[in-house]
Amino acid sequence: MPYGTPAHDPTTPRSARHIFGDDAEQYDAARPGYPPQLTEDVRDFASAATDGAALEVGAGTGKATLPFAHSGLAVTCVEPDARMARVLRRRCAHLPRVTVEVADFETWHPTRRYDLLYCAQAWHWVDPAVRWARARAALEPGGAVALFWNHWALTCDHLAGLLRAAHTRLGIEVPADTLLDPRPRPVHRGSEARQWRDMTANRFRDPDHRLYTSLHEPSTSDLLGLFASYGGYRALPAHPRQQIFDELGRIIDDEGGRTQLKVTTSLFLGRAGHQ
Repeated sequence: MPYGTPAHDPTTPRSARHIFGDDAEQYDAARPGYPPQLTEDVRDFASAATDGAALEVGAGTGKATLPFAHSGLAVTCVEPDARMARVLRRRCAHLPRVTVEVADFETWHPTRRYDLLYCAQAWHWVDPAVRWARARAALEPGGAVALFWNHWALTCDHLAGLLRAAHTRLGIEVPADTLLDPRPRPVHRGSEARQWRDMTANRFRDPDHRLYTSLHEPSTSDLLGLFASYGGYRALPAHPRQQIFDELGRIIDDEGGRTQLKVTTSLFLGRAGHQ
């Protein structure tokens, strides 16, 4: 999966972004969070005051909300799916400076301007025709934007091959943009990346691109949970979805029940120009 481009085509019908709310609890349990260093780097770049204000676009169940809120920021979360927002509110119930708004960012109207706008794993779902203008309108002059994604890869090619072969046996195509997707994709970094180009084309300055790498050792159930959190697997009919998960689980168990997962987090930073 490319580190410098979104995980999904932004021309995908907007209703597709609500598929993750079909089982918001499962999504919350399965998806990994983000490196602590990323939160520190974003805060440093934004030069946000200890009690500054941040806007999170597409907050989901709060994977990125909690670390920024715990860093001292007041966070306004805009999340279009009410089911995801319910989980988010529960997870942030102990944080009085977190506000959750159920709305599409494209039509939501902020009542103030923010020092920082950040978006984790969701910017590609926001309408590209308006997202950058909406970001500028929500930010203080000189305010920072931070966009980041996690990208996963199995470090064991042998296991990845076995899991792909299981799809072929069952006549199920490997969903695009998953950690088993065999289709080659170019890795775009820095000024060659779409987000960098979009950011500068829309008058955001001081662009920066940073990568963070971590290794994880998920169990069989952990790995199946990650598969189940992908929109491509969620969209499968119930019977073939259960078939492929049963087969993937059997293979992973036969290979020892654990594997190594490499997570690369790609962060794009920029600063809103003065209006």
